[in-house]
Amino acid sequence: MTATIERTIINECLPSQPVRLSLTPAGSVPGLLDGAWWPRSRDLSHELRALTDVLDARWGRITRVTVNPAHWPVIPRKVPVTGHTVHVGWFADEQDPNKLILLSYNSGRWDLLVVPPETGEAAAARLMSAAATPGALLTASSLMASEDTTRDAREALSGEEEWETDGGAASAAGTLSDS
Repeated sequence: MTATIERTIINECLPSQPVRLSLTPAGSVPGLLDGAWWPRSRDLSHELRALTDVLDARWGRITRVTVNPAHWPVIPRKVPVTGHTVHVGWFADEQDPNKLILLSYNSGRWDLLVVPPETGEAAAARLMSAAATPGALLTASSLMASEDTTRDAREALSGEEEWETDGGAASAAGTLSDS
């Protein structure tokens, strides 16, 4: 025996999770980024629906989106969202792989850092804050590289502290002076 469940029933039963978004304050000094978006998955069709639901009310109807295909396994040409369709384009060489560009006929263009879905909460918070800083002149990829460097430094420091508490350099120095 098989059972089928209609998609509409599933959508009605599961509440959508809030969009993880950080934007520069309205009217602030422009920078290279207008904020950051931290999607929950790499399913661009699903994630864009939630994002446009929030941004359409704030910025006006989002009509086009461009991405770099480096981090999106499937890029749909069109995504049906609440009340309209968003056209999706991609640029492999021309667009920063860590950036999403949103276009609206009425209100212009916005560039958002895309924080990878698998990013930890602390790192995502740092990235989202940095991308929403008014007047910031860092690109999306430079913010990601900076976070990678910070993570590597923390891991190295953590490993060094662990080594010293397990009898590393500090213990060896004490042993040499006792001889």
